[in-house]
Amino acid sequence: MGIKTYNPYTPSRRNMTGSDFSEITKKTPEKSLCVSLAKKSGRNNQGKITVRHRGGGSRRKYRIIDFKRNKDGIPATVIGIEYDPNRTANIALICYADGQKAYILAPEGLTDGMKVMNGATAEVRVGNCLPLSEIPVGTQLHNIELYPGRGGQLVRSAGNSAQLMAKEGKYATLRLPSGEMRMVPLVCRATIGVVGNADHNLINIGKAGRKRHMGIRPTVRGSVMNPNDHPHGGGEGKTGIGRPGPSTPWGKPALGLKTRKKKNKSNKLIVRRRDGKAIK
Repeated sequence: MGIKTYNPYTPSRRNMTGSDFSEITKKTPEKSLCVSLAKKSGRNNQGKITVRHRGGGSRRKYRIIDFKRNKDGIPATVIGIEYDPNRTANIALICYADGQKAYILAPEGLTDGMKVMNGATAEVRVGNCLPLSEIPVGTQLHNIELYPGRGGQLVRSAGNSAQLMAKEGKYATLRLPSGEMRMVPLVCRATIGVVGNADHNLINIGKAGRKRHMGIRPTVRGSVMNPNDHPHGGGEGKTGIGRPGPSTPWGKPALGLKTRKKKNKSNKLIVRRRDGKAIK
């Protein structure tokens, strides 16, 4: 993938960049693998806003992605690489030898006509999905299961990969993109390779309207509000927040507050946290 720039015929266009979609080989989605996506505008089933600054945006269909990759022993051919509006990574449409089609996350280096396979007997090759017990130490992985059969939950966004560091007993040790070292059961599956579309993080949005197309509404800083609207508000000119730390509009601590439970059951599976500290 490459980054595309634009002629600056307006000030907002000057620094805007976008993807050139050079990896994309199929323009239209597979209708049988698309479902309607209802807009919720950040509201729950009571109609109350639970996620702020959401609403509007372009209509889009949800592509059903096969994160489980549990169709074993049947080779599949890559039909095309597609854009997915619901995620940062591109997706690949594959067709199994028995005629069934599915979407998978497109790793770097996967192109039309290549063969992919699932299961313990598959080769260790880009795009193939195997149990961690069958993957050599040092391999780069993505779409990793945390629980057997539940489907990939870790390392799914553009340009990301985890590395298999060790295998001992019932567990494999992985180094995740955050730097965290974590143990995952050896029977869990993972896909070989690095997620494609690695230049996604280099894209400059350029203007507010482009964010609105994504369904994100404006965010007003608390420091420019009145004291009755936000704990950071009030004062003459630019002033500090006047509190020990940043707060939400409702006075709760924000930005950096640790929310992970101290007695989380999965603590025993984390060898080293992303900040470099060991879990006690």
